[in-house]
Amino acid sequence: MAIQPPFTDLAVKKASDGFYKGNSVEIALLSKSIMVALVLWALIWPANANSVLGSLNSRLLENFNQFYIVIVGVFAFFLFVVAALPQTGKRIMGRPGEGTEFSNFSWFSMMFGAGLGVGLMVFATAEPLGLWGSNPLVVSGEVAGNSQEALRSAYRYTFAHYGFHAWSIYVVTGLSLAYYAYTRDMPLTIRSALTPLFGRLMNGYLGHVVDVLGVVATILGVSVTIGFGVSQFIDGVYAISGMDWMMDMTGDAPAPGTVGLIAGLLVIMGLSIISAVSGVGRGVKYLSNLNLVMSLILLLTFIVFGSFLFALTTYGSALADYIINFFSLSFGAFGPQSAAEFATALPAEAAQYADTLRSGATNPWGSFDGFRGGLEGEVAGLPEAVLQASYAAGEPGRQFSWQAAWTTFYWAWWIAFSPFVGLFLARISRGRSVREFIIGCVIAPALVCFAWMTILGGTAIDLELTGDANGAIIGASNTAKLFVTLGQMISGEFLTAITVMCVVLIMTFLVTSADSGILVMNTIMSGGEQETGIKHRIVWGIVLTLVIGTLLIAGKTNGGADPMEALKSAMIIGALPFTMVMGLMCLALAKALFRDGLRDNQK
Repeated sequence: MAIQPPFTDLAVKKASDGFYKGNSVEIALLSKSIMVALVLWALIWPANANSVLGSLNSRLLENFNQFYIVIVGVFAFFLFVVAALPQTGKRIMGRPGEGTEFSNFSWFSMMFGAGLGVGLMVFATAEPLGLWGSNPLVVSGEVAGNSQEALRSAYRYTFAHYGFHAWSIYVVTGLSLAYYAYTRDMPLTIRSALTPLFGRLMNGYLGHVVDVLGVVATILGVSVTIGFGVSQFIDGVYAISGMDWMMDMTGDAPAPGTVGLIAGLLVIMGLSIISAVSGVGRGVKYLSNLNLVMSLILLLTFIVFGSFLFALTTYGSALADYIINFFSLSFGAFGPQSAAEFATALPAEAAQYADTLRSGATNPWGSFDGFRGGLEGEVAGLPEAVLQASYAAGEPGRQFSWQAAWTTFYWAWWIAFSPFVGLFLARISRGRSVREFIIGCVIAPALVCFAWMTILGGTAIDLELTGDANGAIIGASNTAKLFVTLGQMISGEFLTAITVMCVVLIMTFLVTSADSGILVMNTIMSGGEQETGIKHRIVWGIVLTLVIGTLLIAGKTNGGADPMEALKSAMIIGALPFTMVMGLMCLALAKALFRDGLRDNQK
């Protein structure tokens, strides 16, 4: 029996005149209404917004932490299978004989800059150092934090967070969009990816909802990225200029203050809107190429003046360890430990103190010594063996809390970022094969990320291990760790020059991410059009600025120490619905590839 041709008659209703001419009024108004409501809430009732978002985020993680972990593992294995199968991997995303639009260098630099550029600058040193002090093996008591023994497990989870899993999230969305757009001439928009499952329903309100979920996730994912990047940008400007007005000097270490963050945000977003108006062919391409060149200069600085031999040996052993543990990293999910479960696991002598012991025993950032030192009164006088057993009883709670606060945060961040990065990858990948797209966008950039993390982060760890840094890097804020590490490596005019270059690099990475996000939001709103109106790019740039600014302010209310807290909570909440959409994308793509193979066999 002949296989019916695929459904390709996807039509996004657009306005024929007025302000929204050429755009979907439903998608634009619904997505803008959600964002305006969020902005007004955070602006008028910042304390309430911060509190409610934090509470909702905690409840969501209790119920969906395992879902986030497992589905990201499924994404990675799904793509590996698609790339490995001959019939699916060789398919070209374009018409027969069609060439590629960008050179391999420009293609790679654009995907690298848009996908993880800002994250790599912020967390190049902060991620390995943080995981060196706290990771699941440290939490379990198997190794001591900040020790030579903790190095391997630190990089195991660093590679997990910035490796094949992260890029698989982007590529699930990007491959789905590119496949339908370039093999079936369908609009380059989120709803196209679900047409094999829902067909004509995607022409109606169900399609609008899917696209709006993509827009909301994009705004929140890009917002978190820009929030971290602006914080590091201000740290860099402070390192160069010493201007105290930008900083909050009340903590253990200087950190960007609200005034500094807002000032930096206005500068970055102003430049981003200008760049977005110029379009992807000019603005993003040229900035991405500049980013890659400056990144190589920074990397070369660490190779020459940093701990390159230490990094080289760490890279090889960490990569092998990451691959060996890939399956457990993909599907080793933890659920919350209830008070009753903790009490049941306690030794009899400690049962009556369950409520007192639980907080310290389930704290993922505390050690046994810290747990014991925080006890007072009768409970502090319990025998050493009982206290050790009580601390061990809280390990499931510690593992869950650690995973929810660290790995799941990253998975949600990358998922929220994936409509933006995925659609952007699709836009620059016409004419490439499915296998080339998966290998080029999953394996290759992940290996570069690993090198970046081991060279920059390994230098920071080596400086702390040898005692040269004397705790200065560990004690710095996450966004300042890169500059403190540079200060431990080099000095004088060369340090100033490299610091200035880093600030410029952070700025261009931020502009690349923001203007790409603005272009992607307009592409979705216009039903997949790659050329969108300038006025709408400006409007979405302003909306993005307001979302980031108001949530940064909300995060500092009620004495909040982390201005990013409200942004992160909103992002994790907003990512959940799109995670479910991505699961459906995998099912739809599997069906499309299978049926297209059957159609080819009938020719």
